[in-house]
Amino acid sequence: MRTLGDVLYNFHWIVPGKAARSAQAYAGFLGPFLRHRGIRSVINLRGPNPAWRWWRYEKSTCAQLEIEHHDVTLSSKNVSTRAMLVTLLDAFDSAARPFLMKCSGGQDRTSFAAALYILHARGWYAFEEAQRQFAGWPYLHWPRQNQRWLKLFAEFAQESAQGMPLRVWVETKFSQEDFKHWLEGRGQASSFRAFHH
Repeated sequence: MRTLGDVLYNFHWIVPGKAARSAQAYAGFLGPFLRHRGIRSVINLRGPNPAWRWWRYEKSTCAQLEIEHHDVTLSSKNVSTRAMLVTLLDAFDSAARPFLMKCSGGQDRTSFAAALYILHARGWYAFEEAQRQFAGWPYLHWPRQNQRWLKLFAEFAQESAQGMPLRVWVETKFSQEDFKHWLEGRGQASSFRAFHH
């Protein structure tokens, strides 16, 4: 049964007891929210932002509760670099379970990361399950034109990897330029804004 906190923070289990997803806890009460769900790690997909109150609040709350805090930088409009993706996969591997991954609204970057987590943890046979992380309901993923690359990325990765594990493909084969050409070949040249650098 979903609670008010689940709805307020767009909270959902990806794998019950292991990995979850949510929005930023703008309304406060982050500590009780994390404690109630037994969260042991937070993967912040908005990157380190020490100048911002929300980041300092999140870091201090996690420190007080002895919850790990991992910063990963992703953009919903700019295609990630290889290093950014490796950092994300490293967080998946090292974070204490259960972990919570979150961005601002829990809709776009979080959908992308959740899909990659499933592919990383379960392999390509879980492709359809991974793609369901981009659903408009219940995850509220309704992408703008230059955010459509997020869902297309997994399709590109599966085709390009030719069966090799996601991490191996990311570390050895992934190229922003190859992804751009792949998108252009499918009439999706405007599905991203730029390359992240």
